[in-house]
Amino acid sequence: MTATSFDEAYEEVLAANWPAGTTYSQVTTPYGTTHVNSCGPGDAPPLVLLAGGGATSTVWYAQAAHLGRAHRVHAVDLIGEPGRSVAGERPIRTVTDLTAWLDGVLDGLGADRTALGGHSYGAWIALHHALHAPHRVRKLVLVDPTQCFAGFRPGYLLRALPMLLRPSAKQTRAFLEWETGGAALDPAWLRLRDAAAGFPSGRPVTGPRPTPEALRGLDVPALVLLAGRGRAHDPARVAAAAARLLPRVTTATIPGATHHTLPLYGPTAAELNRGIADFIADPGADPGEAESGDLIG
Repeated sequence: MTATSFDEAYEEVLAANWPAGTTYSQVTTPYGTTHVNSCGPGDAPPLVLLAGGGATSTVWYAQAAHLGRAHRVHAVDLIGEPGRSVAGERPIRTVTDLTAWLDGVLDGLGADRTALGGHSYGAWIALHHALHAPHRVRKLVLVDPTQCFAGFRPGYLLRALPMLLRPSAKQTRAFLEWETGGAALDPAWLRLRDAAAGFPSGRPVTGPRPTPEALRGLDVPALVLLAGRGRAHDPARVAAAAARLLPRVTTATIPGATHHTLPLYGPTAAELNRGIADFIADPGADPGEAESGDLIG
């Protein structure tokens, strides 16, 4: 698909799903210009959200209005991924580059200290940034995080491989149909996801999981929300590892969710919203010792 059709699909999701009063900004960093969609009271505490690979920042539409009641929500288009961010001359090639880029984004948003959340690959970035700059992260929210506490299931990687090797709208649709069990995802967002399959993208920064030593030293309250029916990894294994490694963590499972119905699918988005809102509500709250459980809608 053309850039024009991508832009049209992007705008359609914003117009159809994001709340009135949503604003758009371009944040200049050493790595390029980062596009941010923002909503909520301008003087409210910030919440910065990072999407999974290929999803664009618009995927947070089901959270925008709910979490924007008490926070200034900033959803970020990742540089090198489909979206409206534009890479600069300095490429993002390492985890150090990623964390420096996000520092620049937070500086541009005036978010000296923020709640920080991410889904999938976005959660991996958020976790690495919390390890890099824990003083800047008030609360950390990891939604079905990948490559943070456990690896992918082999079957998931095999299914994803054709989509990665020869990305197309057809491959993407087939993969989402399989992983979500045929859930009726938002049509406007699916059209944007189709367009994203043909979007010129850079090579994403990947790497090993954070070391156990680094995770045990992370003194930031964290919430790990997992998809009970997800196929990307074993949610019980991820929850157990997070509880074992993070000193200030709460883990919870959303029973009906899959990796790709989060964070946007209506029947599970309400549970996700409630879990995130409760966790980030009190600036001084401390989850204390590790807790785990299900979120029941």
